[in-house]
Amino acid sequence: MAEEVILETKFSGAVNAWRGKVRDIYDLGDKLLIVATDRISAFDHVLPTGIPDKGKILTKLSAFWFDKMRPVVKNHVISTDVDEFGLDFGDDREVYRGRSMLVRKAEVVPVECVVRGYLAGSAWRDYQETGAVCGIELPAGLREADKLPEPIFTPATKATSGHDINIGLDEVARTVGDETAQQLKDKSLAIFKSAGEFAEQRGLILSDTKFEFGTIDDELVLIDELLTPDSSRFWLSESYEPGRAQYGFDKQYVRDYLETTGWDKNSAPPPLPDDVVQGTRERYREALRRITGEDLAS
Repeated sequence: MAEEVILETKFSGAVNAWRGKVRDIYDLGDKLLIVATDRISAFDHVLPTGIPDKGKILTKLSAFWFDKMRPVVKNHVISTDVDEFGLDFGDDREVYRGRSMLVRKAEVVPVECVVRGYLAGSAWRDYQETGAVCGIELPAGLREADKLPEPIFTPATKATSGHDINIGLDEVARTVGDETAQQLKDKSLAIFKSAGEFAEQRGLILSDTKFEFGTIDDELVLIDELLTPDSSRFWLSESYEPGRAQYGFDKQYVRDYLETTGWDKNSAPPPLPDDVVQGTRERYREALRRITGEDLAS
């Protein structure tokens, strides 16, 4: 494939470094350099094939949403312009351009803040088996992709590997305290409502998403990424029809392909064929265009 794919970065000017499923994170003391690579993960595995431009799309979308949600909750972003970072990238500056965020270091809250507005994915499977989602009882007779009576907050533990584990608000409170737990719920639902209303104006439905929070000077702030196709399900409004899977701008396209390969989800994952790579890339780019009104070159 002709397009350049960035699967890893190596920035030498850091105190420490970590590699997540998608992001390379560099410790700069009181700040972090977060670099979104073109890696893609599915079923808790990083796939051997990258998606061209994915890291740039994730960064541009996150920056857009962080700024837009600032009236709801503050965030950790300092800049997304590498020329403002004051860091020595040597000859690799262009590798980092467009896919990097300089952020304030935060104390991470160890909870995945998940909000669901529609019945999809694991929530749909959970509902079919129990009539509830993460222990929250729902009306009988709902179909796949039905809109829920109201969005629900379904937090989970942050797992360093493997699946996150769904927990209730009581357990969140035992972990972070009653006040912080209620703030996490309230802010997550407020962001979901505001973002969902904006997405509708752009011809999209925000089905579900997850947020990460941290604290800086004892204040709760958004961290990591925000409302990207990696962390959220966005559906096309014009083709929305409950009772079936929806056309979406997220990783479900990759998951669906992997389900056809016979992969056992325990061994090394198979590479993605070119048509799946390009299809994924175009879905991510279309999400960027619809949400921000801009493309990568803008």
